This record gives sequence, C-alpha cells and structure tokens, in this order.
Amino acid sequence: MNNNILFGLILVAVSIFMVGCKSDSAATKKSVFTYNQPNQVTSLDPAFARNMSNIWSVDHIFNGLVQLDEDLNIQPAIAKRWEISEDGKAYLFHLRSDVYFQDHEVFPNGKGRKVVAEDFKYSLGRITDPAVGSPGSWIFKDKLVMPHSFTALNDTLFVIRLQQPFRPMLGILTMQYCSVVPYEAVEKYGKDFGRNPVGTGPFKCVKWLDKQALVLLKNDNYFEKEKGAALPYLNGVRVNFMGDRNTGYLEFMKGNLDFISGLESSFVNELLTKEGALQEKHKPTIDFHKAPFLNTEYLGINLEFEGETPLKKKKVRQALNYAIDREKMLRNLRNNVGQPANAGFIPRGLPSHNPIKVKGYSYNPQKARTLLEEAGYPNGKGLPVIKLFTNNDYKDICTYLTKQWEEIGVQTEIELMQSAVLRDLMVKGKAPLFRASWIADYPDGESFLTVFYSKNPAPPNYTRFNNVKYDELYEQALAENDNTKRYDLYHQMERILIEEAPVVFLFYDETARFSKKQVSGFNNNAINLLSVKRLKF
Repeated sequence: MNNNILFGLILVAVSIFMVGCKSDSAATKKSVFTYNQPNQVTSLDPAFARNMSNIWSVDHIFNGLVQLDEDLNIQPAIAKRWEISEDGKAYLFHLRSDVYFQDHEVFPNGKGRKVVAEDFKYSLGRITDPAVGSPGSWIFKDKLVMPHSFTALNDTLFVIRLQQPFRPMLGILTMQYCSVVPYEAVEKYGKDFGRNPVGTGPFKCVKWLDKQALVLLKNDNYFEKEKGAALPYLNGVRVNFMGDRNTGYLEFMKGNLDFISGLESSFVNELLTKEGALQEKHKPTIDFHKAPFLNTEYLGINLEFEGETPLKKKKVRQALNYAIDREKMLRNLRNNVGQPANAGFIPRGLPSHNPIKVKGYSYNPQKARTLLEEAGYPNGKGLPVIKLFTNNDYKDICTYLTKQWEEIGVQTEIELMQSAVLRDLMVKGKAPLFRASWIADYPDGESFLTVFYSKNPAPPNYTRFNNVKYDELYEQALAENDNTKRYDLYHQMERILIEEAPVVFLFYDETARFSKKQVSGFNNNAINLLSVKRLKF
C-alpha cells in the first residue's frame, strides 16, 4: 500500500474519535496537530532522548516523576509529592496510584497495567546500565550510592540515594531520559523498543515511517487533568520529517502544517521584521511565540587537537572573540531573535546569568589586532588558514564570522558537513574549530558549566577544557545548597572561561515559533519543549 494512502487512512481513523462532539465545536473542524521536525527522530526510547527531535516526540509518549511548568518550576507528574533528607542525599517520592501504561499487547489482555515504584527503579537503572549504552548515563555519573541507588519501598514509595548533595537533582529528573518504561515492552523488543515505545503519556505511537512521518493517537487513559477536563484535548499528532526547512515553511504557509519552529535565512525576512516582530501582513493568521531559550550558541575549540593549530594560543582565541560584532550578526541574520553572548556561557533565562558580575567579550577589533600581534601574528601575518567545521543550517552565521575575522587578518575556511558527521568529529576530537550549541538539560547553570569539567568526556566536554581551579570550583558548587553561594561559584567559573576562551561566544538563543491562529495552549518555556497535551483547535 502506498505510504501516503496508509497515513491518510490512519488520520481518518483519528477523526473517528470525534464522534460525540457537537457539530459546531471548534474541535470538530480539526483534531490532529501537525508539525515538521527537520532533524530525523532516531529513537522513541527515553534512554536515547539526546537531541531535540527525540526529546519532543518522547515527551508526547512518556512521563517521569516530575516535570517543569512554563516558568521552569518543578511540578508533580507521576510523583504527587516528595521529601528531601536534611543532608540532601536522599529523595523520597510518593507516587500517584492512578497512572497506567498505555494499552499494548505486551500486557495481559492488551490492557495497560498500573505504574509502581519498581518501574522507576527499573527505568532509571537502565540509564546507568552499560549494556543499554544510554547517552544519558552521564546525568547520574558519580552521583549515586551504589548498588542501592534506586529503591522501591512499596508500590507508591520510591527513593533515590546520592553520594553527596546535588542541588540540581530534581531538575535532572525532569529530563526525558528519566521517563518511566515498562519492563515487559523493553524485554520483548530489546533494542527495537525505540521503534515500539510504550509509555504513560498523553499520546501513543501508532505508525512511524522512516524519513516520512510519525503518527500518534490520543491515550484515552491519560492521568492528567486541567480544571477537571481530561488531557490531552487533541485526538492525534502527526510529525512530518521534511529535512528542508524551506519546504516545511512552504507547507506551513499553505496550511498543511499547524506549527514550525526555528529560523532560516531564506524565509526569516518574510515572517519577521529586522526588529524581531511578526510582519503585519501575517498577524491575522499566524501567532509568533518568542521567549528566552536556555541554549548557548558558540564555536568550540579543541584544546587537545593533535595537529598544529594557532588556536592553542590563548591570545588567538581571545582575538577571535573580540573581533565579532554580535549585535550586527543577530540583527542581520536572525532578525533580533537571540541576545549577544556577552556575559559568559550561562544564558539568559536562568537566575545565575549575571551580566554585571560576569563581563564577557564586546566588539573591539583593535583589541583583537593587538592580541594577534602579541601572539606573534601581526595583522594575521604568518597565521595559517583556520578550518571551521559546521553544518549547512549555520552556513550564513559562519560566513559572517569569517568575514569579521578577515578584517583583523585571520583567514578561515568553512567545512560543511552533515550534523551526524560533525558530531562524530567533535566526539573523536578531529575538529579543531566547530560550530556547536548547548541546550539546558535541566534548569540550572550547572547544566552549562558541566560542559567544561575536565573529568567529563566528549560529550559534553567537546573542547577538552582542563583547568584545575575551574574543577575545584565546580566540585564545590555541586555540594553547595545555598543558592547565593552557589551562584557566586558559578560566576567565578564563568570568569575563568572568559579568560581562557575555550569557545567563541556567539549568542543566547530565543525560541522562534510560529503557529496557526486556530491553535491555542502553547507552553512557551525556556527549554523549548513542545508540550502538546494542552493544545486545542
């Protein structure tokens, strides 16, 4: 059967759920929310929710102990409440008793069973199991009391024990890695569980065709309610996989998509003014959602690159930072969606971001030239060509940077490649200078500072940064429960990063989301999570 016909039949099946709705209800007009995901989903197993495309889809299907609200406050999910021991080393969670896994053939009679504490012991244990190979294993690295780190006291009491206090632990538990999964499904499907997901979430997977689309249907037994009304409001979600953002944009403008996210140089001016507002002509039909996004965009410098590179000299790295007019870059290339990264690595939107206590790089080409001369390269003389590795999505920004550097005598050559190839080079340490970004895994500055902790591998420490003082401050911060003192430690670490310049700081991101007027219920959170359970037409 033709795949398009098959998807059409599936979506017709979704509409059957509409029976019983009043004919004049807005919901009867449409109940399937459709959006495009340019980057392919590689797995629907929470243990492999390592990137935004996987995270969004996993969030549609699964739940964890806790979750974040729009303001990044930690709220109950499957855990209705919790207590933390006085020494900060034990977390006791009281679970709801009305949460069930989605109906599936792995359960007796195909009926989803109740979630119990043993399920969380099993699910979180998978994250740390080397046999699973979860890229999220680092979230618990050196934090747990082994072997009794996860304990089910009974069906509704679950305990996590830590070696030392770790203030961001609740935030970590909001990550999709920490979603609960049923052992029955994992054992049946093995490594193919990622293509046959069974969760507790608002939607369940009914069809996934590679490079085409993912279709989800409403979970009628979902446990969350809003003001007494059962969630989700939608009957289905379709995720298209059009790798070309331009195609996604055109489909959105034709009305075939309800939502797109992100900017592309080819259509950004059609949607936004240079000041970062929605063009007047689109306001009757489109809503623009812009908010701080806990994502720092940067160029990483491999400080342990095996070959010869002038980037090993600190003053060259500093010069590259001073040579960039970040305000102009954002205005011309991103229509002021984003803010200049002039206060360290921790982005806007977190309380530990402090541009007063952390002074980053400003645009100062003369200072850049002076630093190059002090490094032994007056006006760039004798400086070899520097290769900058990036993917096609950031070609325009990288081209802008190379032109800025040309003005101080630095010649740069852009190497374009697929994202997966670039990531592999970063992991193996084969890229001396690379375009990258770091998105908060949980709402704490530590999520960004861990990128430079020398005991961390790549990921997250793609730059191989190794600084004894930085490591000491980082370890102190992990054990500090007083926010004021902890943020002071963060600021000291930020100042070290600015001095040593293992990265070229670019900008703090902002979400750029566009939706059709008839869709409401969006949650504009700073971690850019697309939560669909409250959406409605």
